[in-house]
Amino acid sequence: MVLTASIPCPTLTPEVSLDFSIVICTYNGASRLPELFERLKQCCQFRPGDDAGRDAEPSLQWEILVVDNNSSDETAALVRQAQEDWPEEYPLRYCFEAQQGASYARELGVHEAKAGLIGFLDDDNLPAPDWVYEAYRFAQEYPHAGAFGSQIHGDYEVEPAEELKPLLPFLAIVERGKEPLRYDSLRRMLPPSAGLVVRREAWLESMPETCMLRGRNQDSMLTGEDTEALTYLLRSGWEIWYNPAMHLWHRIPHWRLERSYLIPFFQGIGLSRYVTRMQGMSPWLRPFALPAYVVNDLRKVALLVLRHGFRLRQNLTAQCQLTLILYSLRSPLYFWRMGRT
Repeated sequence: MVLTASIPCPTLTPEVSLDFSIVICTYNGASRLPELFERLKQCCQFRPGDDAGRDAEPSLQWEILVVDNNSSDETAALVRQAQEDWPEEYPLRYCFEAQQGASYARELGVHEAKAGLIGFLDDDNLPAPDWVYEAYRFAQEYPHAGAFGSQIHGDYEVEPAEELKPLLPFLAIVERGKEPLRYDSLRRMLPPSAGLVVRREAWLESMPETCMLRGRNQDSMLTGEDTEALTYLLRSGWEIWYNPAMHLWHRIPHWRLERSYLIPFFQGIGLSRYVTRMQGMSPWLRPFALPAYVVNDLRKVALLVLRHGFRLRQNLTAQCQLTLILYSLRSPLYFWRMGRT
């Protein structure tokens, strides 16, 4: 199989002919992709009816598309090597996105995918063998779901300290019970892009030509691009769901639980808040909502200071929460200075 780079054409999209497309967005993921590829081979081998109590179902036709987001390591060579002995019935394809940022990579993946259902995986996500089938099954049972997220478990290099447990949902750990859950459009904690499945139709009809948030890169820790994208789907009338049957493990290295990573990480979330908060509202509500958010954020700052006092500097979770709030207060000014309000 020949490895080629592909660039999306804004007026032409590939023919939709498969049941499911897995899009893996990666940046310098050569050290992480091999384990993910091994998990995907297990998905290739899975057949409905293998587990007790399942009814036999026809095999699905699906593909894997690796979107290399301007990597400087051996990602391309690693994919080429994996293609040599990859099961032909589940094509493994590669394309290159030169613009840095997760949202650029996902846009290319959507345009290049050949299925009406697209499942996004990061290079540090490890899906269960039945992940594809549970995703497809859920899509058939919930036809109004424009997107739905997985149940995401932490695969920690070092077990997080008890005090850090409140921060784990921000690290894309999602364990919301054993029953499907529809996300309220007013709830801000929408599912992360890791393990997210979208209907290609919903994405193409809902997303604008340009999003405000593009994802972290070497020059910016701005995040929230997945929340912004889902907000557009909600505004177009699509539902967003949590599917507990889609199990996924998220690799969390030790340094993601350290101060040097967490403080800049929460700065980026906070600076993105103006967009993620306002995009879900009608334009006439936004001038009233902004001062309300400011007052509520100031209230949260006061509560944190009263609760922790002089010990606040010694509590990493409290510092992260305070950082998130303070940078949320700065967010409107940040985007105003950029001329993007």
